[in-house]
Amino acid sequence: GTPQKYDPTFKGPIYDRGCTDVICCVLLVIAIVGYVVVGIVAWTHGDPRKVIYPTDSRGQFCGQQGTPNEYPRFAASRWRVLAAVTCSSAASSCPVQICVTKCPDRYLTYLNAFGSRTPGELEYYRQFCVPEFKNLQKAPIQVLTDKECPAMLIPSTPLARRCFPAIRAKKGVIMVGNETTYDDGQGHRRNVTELLEGAKKANVVLETRHLAMKIFEDYTVSWYWIIIGLVIAMVASLIFIVLLRFLAGIMVWVMIVMVILVLGYGIFHCYMEYAKLKGEAGSDVSLKDLGFQTDLRVYLHLRQTWLAFMIILCVMEVVIILLLIFLRKRILIAIALIKEASRAVGHIMMSLLFPLCTFFLLCLCIAYWASTAVFLSTSNEAIYKVFSETPCQFSGQTCKPETFNTSNVTKLCRDAQCLFTFYGGETAYHKYLIVLQFFNVFMFFWLANFIIALGQVTLAGAFASYYWAFKKPDDMPAFPLFSAFSRALRYHTGSLAFGSLVLAIVQVIRVVLEYLDHRLKAADNKFAKFLLSCLKCCFWCLEKFIKFLNRNAYIMIAIYGTNFCTSARNAFFLLMRNIIRVAVLDKVTDFLFFLGKLLIVGSVGILAFFFFTQRIKLVQDTAPSLNYYWVPILTVIVGSYLIAHGFFSVYGMCVDTLFLCFLEDLERNDGSAEKPYFMSPDLKKLLKKTNKGQPDA
Repeated sequence: GTPQKYDPTFKGPIYDRGCTDVICCVLLVIAIVGYVVVGIVAWTHGDPRKVIYPTDSRGQFCGQQGTPNEYPRFAASRWRVLAAVTCSSAASSCPVQICVTKCPDRYLTYLNAFGSRTPGELEYYRQFCVPEFKNLQKAPIQVLTDKECPAMLIPSTPLARRCFPAIRAKKGVIMVGNETTYDDGQGHRRNVTELLEGAKKANVVLETRHLAMKIFEDYTVSWYWIIIGLVIAMVASLIFIVLLRFLAGIMVWVMIVMVILVLGYGIFHCYMEYAKLKGEAGSDVSLKDLGFQTDLRVYLHLRQTWLAFMIILCVMEVVIILLLIFLRKRILIAIALIKEASRAVGHIMMSLLFPLCTFFLLCLCIAYWASTAVFLSTSNEAIYKVFSETPCQFSGQTCKPETFNTSNVTKLCRDAQCLFTFYGGETAYHKYLIVLQFFNVFMFFWLANFIIALGQVTLAGAFASYYWAFKKPDDMPAFPLFSAFSRALRYHTGSLAFGSLVLAIVQVIRVVLEYLDHRLKAADNKFAKFLLSCLKCCFWCLEKFIKFLNRNAYIMIAIYGTNFCTSARNAFFLLMRNIIRVAVLDKVTDFLFFLGKLLIVGSVGILAFFFFTQRIKLVQDTAPSLNYYWVPILTVIVGSYLIAHGFFSVYGMCVDTLFLCFLEDLERNDGSAEKPYFMSPDLKKLLKKTNKGQPDA
């Protein structure tokens, strides 16, 4: 590309600019209007109760206030015990679903209950019959023939308001209610393993639910300590940023030394735990032999776990030390750029709070997407089909409960019933539900990327106004952040929509590839898997490149007000003309900011580890008793990283903006009296160290 030439009228972000990429702006507005229409249609047809509440065979919700089944809260399958767990809509004899107040807790057949001398046995059984069943003296054979009561009951466990067989393993033996066999109500004894296949997935969910309940209990007793940990991370990040403002050089070296010390202590702690477990029973079991355990504390009693931690930390320590050795001169150069970024942030302190605005808008976007997805997935209609115990030509056909008793089906098939099977629909709306879901996902990516782009171009415009102010801060606008934000929305909504659209298309393609990969896992086509892996890798690289290009394009848009393609081209060529400086400065500062985030996260994480494991004697009695102490620790670590990333992202955008302005300044001016540089004295020193052609550059 052609280098920029001297322009005596150029003094920073151009205020006299016009609208860019208007077509993309119009497309975005149309897409948002369409997205709102899709949301309204979904909210009109959808019913989230279909996800929360189960239904009986008539399609009525169980446990829903204002319905006949308000108090029976659970749905139980009856009539066929072998199908008590799952119900295939394609089957000709699907178990009848009824709403019950509680799940059965014992083995019992209707014949035994009818002939039992125990008071209340038959009354207990009646709660699992259809609501219309009142005559307890009716012959059992007639009751079972009329399908008014199930032939048998088995002990069940409630899960998601549904009753599933209470299957468990005891010393390798599959049992249901402490029994290995059961009476099927027809005079036969069956093995409980016949229930296993149907309830296998339910048992996994049960174990997951048990784990989730324990995790929830941990959160209820430790949430305020987690908040305190996150506040500590926020205060530490803020103090670090403020100190960078005044002591950038010292803070960078302190940060480097502290990261090395924190990792060193982690290696030492892992070695001490590894040595302490030597000779203890069960500590030499391998991770592979142990398998997956929901109680993660089990892994901490294995020597192999601490050895793995120690190796990982050693590798990280060695890599960081080697990078510091080879980048020692570059770090000195990058410190000057960080100092300048600190001054810019110091003059625009509100920029540190701006990520909260971006975060709030992203939360709204996520909430709208999630609610629309739920309403779309629950906007199907109740489908009823004909079921019959005896051969019937109408079996499996759709029917309407209102007119079923007067139809020809009941005359030709006397035992046929019109039962609820699933939610679906055959209208045009229902046929295109998958298209609406795809549009929902696409719009989520587009709007989320647009919000992020708006935040980036706002920060870039504010920091560019600082750099191009000849007398800082006198020549800066009164409200640089607000000015940049209003310019971005007024003139460059189309350009931001263009860049976010390109990125959204790539991200949607990646989602489709992940979906195809999930579907092909069971297939044995190695070529298809290889091709899919190559495509996933290529689109991952493409997404990273587009994010890099968009970020720099938004900086050029904020400065010059050009359209997206022109800005992306100018930014790319500018970086390519200064590729050595890009490698020296930009990436080294990114590495230093990563070390800063690592220091904050590591320090807060170590503090949380010692507190929640009750290893700090001063507050040993204060720490809560937990099922899994890793729950609050991981929460604090992840939250600390997000907080630190929010603060350092402002610095990162500031450095990238100042760096592009610095390169533009070099091409436009030569430092003479006629063409003076806009850069600060620190950046002029930086210029001397990074002149083109020098080996150090």
